[in-house]
Amino acid sequence: MANSLATFFSTNFQLHSQERAYGQRRGYRMEWFSYGQVLELASSFARELESRKIGKGDCVMLWGENSAQWVAAFFGCVLRGAVVVPMDNGASTDFAARVFRQVDAKLQVTSRPHVDGAPPADHPVLILEDLQQKLASHSAIPASDAALGRDDILQIVFTSGTTREPKGVVITHGNVLANIAPLEREMLRYMKYERLVHPLRFLNLLPLSHVFGQFLGMFLPPLLGGTVIFQEELKPSEVIRTIRRERVSVLVSVPRVLQSLKQKIERDLEDHGKVHGFQQRFRFAEGKHFLRRWWIFRDIRRQFGWKFLAFICGGAALDRETEEFWGRLGYAAIQGYGLTETTSLISVNHPFKLGKGSIGKVLPGRELKLAEDGEILVRGGGVAAGYWDASGRRDLTGDGGWYRTGDVGALDDAGNLYFRGRTKEVIVTPAGLNVYPEDLEAALRQQPEIKDCVVVGVDRSKDDRAGNDRGGNVEPCAVVILREEIGAAADTRSREMADDGSVVEKIVQRANQSLAEYQRMRMWFQWPHEDFPRTGTQKPRKSVIQEVTQNHFLQPTPASGTSTASAMGAPIAELFARVVGHPIPSLQANANLDSDLGLSSLDRVELLSAVEDRYQVDLSEAIFSAVRTVGDLEGLLRGQESQRTEYHYPRWALRWPATWLRFLAHYLLLRPAIVLLGWPRIEGRENLREVSGQLLVVCNHIADVDFAFVQTALPARFRHHLATATRGEDLEALRNPPSSRGIFAGLYDRMLWVSGVSLLNLFPLPREAGFRNSFAYAGEAVDRAYSILVFPEGRHTVDGKINPFRAGIGLLANNLGVPVLPMRILGLFELKQAGKRFTAPWKIRVRIGQPIRFAPGTAPEQIAAELQKVVELL
Repeated sequence: MANSLATFFSTNFQLHSQERAYGQRRGYRMEWFSYGQVLELASSFARELESRKIGKGDCVMLWGENSAQWVAAFFGCVLRGAVVVPMDNGASTDFAARVFRQVDAKLQVTSRPHVDGAPPADHPVLILEDLQQKLASHSAIPASDAALGRDDILQIVFTSGTTREPKGVVITHGNVLANIAPLEREMLRYMKYERLVHPLRFLNLLPLSHVFGQFLGMFLPPLLGGTVIFQEELKPSEVIRTIRRERVSVLVSVPRVLQSLKQKIERDLEDHGKVHGFQQRFRFAEGKHFLRRWWIFRDIRRQFGWKFLAFICGGAALDRETEEFWGRLGYAAIQGYGLTETTSLISVNHPFKLGKGSIGKVLPGRELKLAEDGEILVRGGGVAAGYWDASGRRDLTGDGGWYRTGDVGALDDAGNLYFRGRTKEVIVTPAGLNVYPEDLEAALRQQPEIKDCVVVGVDRSKDDRAGNDRGGNVEPCAVVILREEIGAAADTRSREMADDGSVVEKIVQRANQSLAEYQRMRMWFQWPHEDFPRTGTQKPRKSVIQEVTQNHFLQPTPASGTSTASAMGAPIAELFARVVGHPIPSLQANANLDSDLGLSSLDRVELLSAVEDRYQVDLSEAIFSAVRTVGDLEGLLRGQESQRTEYHYPRWALRWPATWLRFLAHYLLLRPAIVLLGWPRIEGRENLREVSGQLLVVCNHIADVDFAFVQTALPARFRHHLATATRGEDLEALRNPPSSRGIFAGLYDRMLWVSGVSLLNLFPLPREAGFRNSFAYAGEAVDRAYSILVFPEGRHTVDGKINPFRAGIGLLANNLGVPVLPMRILGLFELKQAGKRFTAPWKIRVRIGQPIRFAPGTAPEQIAAELQKVVELL
């Protein structure tokens, strides 16, 4: 086994240098890095540190979203012996600055959005997104590794919030290696089977600033030559889309995401009226062989793709219902347990020997025991070296080297560990009995109306509304979020005082039937927002929830129907503030998004995406376009949206044999048609002589045949790899013609759709809403070496003048990151006005301009305006 992570990194990344290591979204594109490229970038980063005289023991802060550059910077620090200080991407600027000063960091490597909030200018900063360009002058040949041992500090991980002095966990090279070793030995036993599914692809939704995210994003995949895909979006539909598109094998996340995916599938079944049939299959599949279950639920497996195998989750315990759901469908739901102080892993479930409901068996090389009160104590090589705070470094273990985790657990005869809750969250009843919130939450989640829940202790001695002192009577209180259709109808009055058979009361009473008498919940509270406040790893912030709940029972409840900012809650206000760029002091339900809040059309797109990510729901873009006020948005979130229009994106058209058919169709059908219509004079083709790669082609829009003239004008290397955006509403109407069209007319329409997408490579671009998916498809096409043709006006000209370019073209140009090629068709409008179908050769002209590149971050409106001006001048 290696003596340091530097040796581990160099050995494994060289061994798989040609394999794909990391993939990440950049706008609408996928960016890929091989293990060899990451090794070279890390070596160049180590050279950069050397040039800055940063060496062994010096601290370097990493603050940004997951990326291959983040990984390279981490291992570049390792090669130099520098100490990494990873910072959560969502950390506040103030907290990051305090940590920076406390560890006396010599350099901050950060994502571009954090630059404005970086520590004072006298501290050097490198931008993660610009790392490759910045390091291009350095040699990629690895420098001699620093003399490192297992006791040397690898990183200091700060886990405290912003209200206290930052406290970091000191993790050594030996701590990480002690956790890698037993997992590596176990994986070697199954490597002969790995070749059947190679490469294993991991979709990692955990932040690399957390140790568990590092294990599944940096330390374990290189042992398998696996590929890690990073994604910031947690929206269920986008997660499923990525799993299918990138042929992901394993999803690495927190239980919250597994629950959201489960709810997404259930919503889809409800929408299509298939719930009853699914429930029958679900019951039938119990106890069946996993291959049989794969076949029974093949419709769901088709959504995820046939290569998808398993979930790995940590950060919190997965509830039994969600675990059983995915297991019944034939997927492995693998849980691990650990803390930052134990370098992530203490126990983990074996993927082929799952202990249902457990968090696995203790890993070799560490010892575990339970204290008298059930608290989990652990010791071994994975236990961190100590804490680091303002007073310096100090030990974190007690007598005998045991670390008290603060978690309550239980062990069965087979050695499986079960999580019961946090010791500080255990509720002690007046009778002196311990009530574990996890048990109560499990009972609540069994109720079909519950979307999410937590159980907190409420001190009834502080209840001054009744005018008496209950003597420290802390009782368990159910804090619930109901599913949308239930929550909309639920009474909003105090749940403690309800005696009218309210929805929440009935749910809690039903859950109580499965609990012991001393565990039963006699208090309940419906959370007023669409989701709980959460940490960076999606854990509910129980301290915040408990404070709000306690205050609810201390203060008079506002009358139902109040239409104020409180009805929407802080999370919605935060989303609006993020979109408009400044806090909104009073967010009223009747506030107009356009006139009162000043949201542009692009702001609305960003708001839709932010709402979907925050609440992990899928919203109808068509209905969202009709949202006018904050109250409308609240109604939308409560399930009042109607059926969305679904557009279809024929990815098969980008592959063989469609590409061959398209080649033949161009020369046998399209080109002869252009000869008859009027062979165009092509001007400016010399502008493309030195251009290679993909382009975003923009052109004025005169008639439906515009695309044919553009294809004719382009050189063959672009012509035969061109995808054309067309009006989505018209294209979708051909694919799904209304019943009024009749059988034969409907068949004719569908044949036109097949011909259009296969022979002309058309894809839908809706005029009003739904264009985000179209732009994402354009990104996939560019990744497959296709150029994109878009008519930014969105409609034909009626007077020969160019209509205003829509700002969406700027958004697309920003996110594709390819040169934009302006083109203009001249003479066709006059032919159309004269009612003629044919003209003499060269009467129609097609002019090709110079390809244009826009700087990253250029305003979409500015790009659209500049492109319109360039096309008008052609």
